[in-house]
Amino acid sequence: MPSEAGWLRAASDGAVLSVHVVPGAARAGVAGLHGDALRVRVAARPLEGAANRELLRLLARVLGVRPGDLELEAGARGREKRVRVRGLPAETILERLAAVR
Repeated sequence: MPSEAGWLRAASDGAVLSVHVVPGAARAGVAGLHGDALRVRVAARPLEGAANRELLRLLARVLGVRPGDLELEAGARGREKRVRVRGLPAETILERLAAVR
């Protein structure tokens, strides 16, 4: 299994994900890839940060980490986001996401 994908890169404290968010979805979850980003559907609308909060909770649940281990680094107001995952290597993220897709 490769250690990195176009949407995932290793970082000194874990990894960084490139994410394409689809807000207002009927069913939330990881939905494959969107170009060089992980496509994630969230039910919340992008009002007052609700979609961002749901994104971080969903990723924390799927990856098996605490929500506090995730940080939205970029893209707070757009669909394209960058999420830092602390304490989890890129290889482990690939394995855990493969299990849910």
